[in-house]
Amino acid sequence: MPETAPFRLATARLPLVIGAVVLGGLIGYIGVVGLGDMKAGGDPACRAAVATAKKIAPLAHGEVAALTMATAPLKLPDLAFEDGDGQPKKLSDWRGKTVLVNLWATWCVPCRKEMPSLEGLQTKLRSPNFEVVAINIDTRDPEKPKSFLNEAKLTQLGYFKDQKAKVFQDLKSIGRALGMPTSVLVDGQGCEIATIAGPAQWDSEDALKLVEAATGAAATGD
Repeated sequence: MPETAPFRLATARLPLVIGAVVLGGLIGYIGVVGLGDMKAGGDPACRAAVATAKKIAPLAHGEVAALTMATAPLKLPDLAFEDGDGQPKKLSDWRGKTVLVNLWATWCVPCRKEMPSLEGLQTKLRSPNFEVVAINIDTRDPEKPKSFLNEAKLTQLGYFKDQKAKVFQDLKSIGRALGMPTSVLVDGQGCEIATIAGPAQWDSEDALKLVEAATGAAATGD
C-alpha cells in the first residue's frame, strides 16, 4: 500500500521530535544538577569538608557506625545561642576550629546518658583545633540543665543554651536535626563533615580516632 503524504510527513518529523525530547531532558537534567549544587552550599570552602568526610569514612564503625558522612558541600546556618552567663554566641565564633555541635535536653533520656561521653571527648581531645559545643534546648526551667551538669560532675563541657530551641529548628530546616540528641561534626569554615541522629559513645576508641582524624585533616586542609 503506498504511503500517504501525512504519514510520510509524520515519519520525517519523528527524529526531530525525539531529538527535541532528548535535548529537553538533557537541559532539564543539567538544570536540576546545577540547582542542586547551588542548594548544596555553593561555597568552595565546603568542598574541603566533603574531602575530609571521604577520608575519615573508613573510621565510621563500631561506636560511631551511625555517623552519616557529608557527600555534598553544606554550610550550616550560623547558629545563635547563649553561654552560661547569657552572653550571645554564634557558631561562627569557632571559625578555624573543628567542633562537634551537640543538641541536648534534660527531658531527653538518651541525651543525659550521652553527656558523660561528650565530657570524655572534650577532656581527651580538647586543643586549639577542637571543641565540643553542647547546646541545651530546655525551654522551661533554666536551672535544671545546670543542676544536671553539676550533679553529674560534668565540668569540662562549656555550658551553652537556647531556651527558644531555634538551633534545633535551624538544623531541622536543612535536614540535619530529626530527633534528639543530634550531633554535627563541623569544620573550621562552618561546613558539615558528618552528622548523627541519636546518641554515640563519644569517648570510645572508635570515636576518638575518627574525631582526631577529622580534626587533623581539617587543620592540614587535606
